[in-house]
Amino acid sequence: MSPTPTFIEDIENNNKSSDKRTEEKIFPYKIQQVDEATNEELLTVFTGEKTGFVQVGPKKWFFPSGYQREAHNYFNFAARPDDIFVSTFPRSGTTWMAELVWLLANDLNYQKAAEISLRQRFPFLEFSCFVHKETKAKFLHENRDDFEKYQMLDILDYPAWKFLSDSPGRRFIKTHLPFSLLPPNLLDVGCKVIYVARNPRDVAVSFYHLNRLYRTQGYEGDFPEFWDYFQRNLVAWAPYWEHIKEGWNQRSSKNCLFLFYEDMNKDLRNIIEKVSQFIGKKFSDEQYDILEDHLRIDHFRDNQSVNSDDMKKLGVLTSNERGFIRSGKTGGWKNYFSEEMKIGADKWIRENLKTFDSEFPKELFY
Repeated sequence: MSPTPTFIEDIENNNKSSDKRTEEKIFPYKIQQVDEATNEELLTVFTGEKTGFVQVGPKKWFFPSGYQREAHNYFNFAARPDDIFVSTFPRSGTTWMAELVWLLANDLNYQKAAEISLRQRFPFLEFSCFVHKETKAKFLHENRDDFEKYQMLDILDYPAWKFLSDSPGRRFIKTHLPFSLLPPNLLDVGCKVIYVARNPRDVAVSFYHLNRLYRTQGYEGDFPEFWDYFQRNLVAWAPYWEHIKEGWNQRSSKNCLFLFYEDMNKDLRNIIEKVSQFIGKKFSDEQYDILEDHLRIDHFRDNQSVNSDDMKKLGVLTSNERGFIRSGKTGGWKNYFSEEMKIGADKWIRENLKTFDSEFPKELFY
């Protein structure tokens, strides 16, 4: 998400570290509007978007209208050798992994992590394209009498790629973009990418609540309707299966670590040590114990630095939903699916898993 006003002032006053994007590549994919009838339907349930939705390339990656103005910039973002990306389909443990990565890379500096929100420490590359100008204007109007909140909301749609391009030192970057929409040389320049995948049924339930929580999305439908959109690839960053497949196909790269959320939930300590080794860090058993305890979901949910508490105070989050960090468990989807939906989901999952190679641990998805 967007940086704070202090960071913006720093950027405007000192651009010495600005990346030079030489040999920019033409964005290779066609971007087209969804059909008119579908667009009208979606605008009635995803009320944070006001213009409409687009699909990108032959895989028809799905985004709100704001993506169109930034696609070229994401594709040509100048990655650096010491960058660390956390890449996922939404609601696959992104925040959990980002906090883990940042603390490992910053020598377990819990004090700094508590003082600076994860949103600032680990900027969200494409968040700005989800902030429609009319929705932003509504936020500004609601906070017109609070100068500090007004200032923060005024930069809500400041592009993270601009902020990151002018940021000195090591960068930590969150993204839900699939590999094909990110810089083509991402894994070649030396930066590290940690990709996390999660069972689509749990993803869909968590993503449903997120779309209801964030007013920039403003979803007003029920879960069965959302699940239908999810399967039809009509939710942001879909199609889910193609997203996972692009991550899986990069697993052999020395600069990509592919992990499963279910393994994080089952054996967090093992994942901590894998990530630590991947980014070239080593700590004592006692230090790993403390980090593991810090990341336990009950502690994590109460950590104001990671739970988007600042967005709640600005009114970007609705008060009618549970917080940004929810249960963090696996299998919660069973409480949301009717028997008919369970049968349909099982068939959908089995059919799509046939397109993965034999090494993919398909049992995690049944």
